[in-house]
Amino acid sequence: MLEAWTSGAGIPTLGRIAAPGTADGGDTFWLRPDLLCIGRTLRTNSEGARQLAHLVGGDVRVFDVPYWRGPGELVHLLSVISPVADDLAVVYLPLLPVGLWELLRDLGVRLIEVPDEEFATLGCNVLAVRPGVVVVADGNPRTRRALEAAGCEVHPYAATEIGVNGSGGPTCLTRPILRG
Repeated sequence: MLEAWTSGAGIPTLGRIAAPGTADGGDTFWLRPDLLCIGRTLRTNSEGARQLAHLVGGDVRVFDVPYWRGPGELVHLLSVISPVADDLAVVYLPLLPVGLWELLRDLGVRLIEVPDEEFATLGCNVLAVRPGVVVVADGNPRTRRALEAAGCEVHPYAATEIGVNGSGGPTCLTRPILRG
């Protein structure tokens, strides 16, 4: 259990999401150190987003993520955006909430657009291990070239079994606690 590990490491628990609220880690990311983005999806409901925003405090933005194909092919907020540096994000524009697109534009965040044919092979699921250093699912050559052209150091991995077949990319398989 993550809470037992964090407590053992001296990291306090800030709070919990109580029923009927639900919140999924794949629906949250920090765009700036003081700006949390939350996606309202099939796994993060309005009450969960409200409770999480209250726990975090400060500038929290909630965006509705499209229903798309429903529970069978669930889309999280991190299914359609992966911030990879302070001013750079990988996005799948057809499913990106308009309000989030506007926020990115207003903050001057450059966008690397994932082509339609690379969305299903986790082209948008990019893990930044530090700003500009990323882990990507192999088999997404256009997204990889765009990342490299933007100055990123790209590390591909074979994503066939756990990733593509199990629908879990590198951001789904990790959860940064603190990124320096």
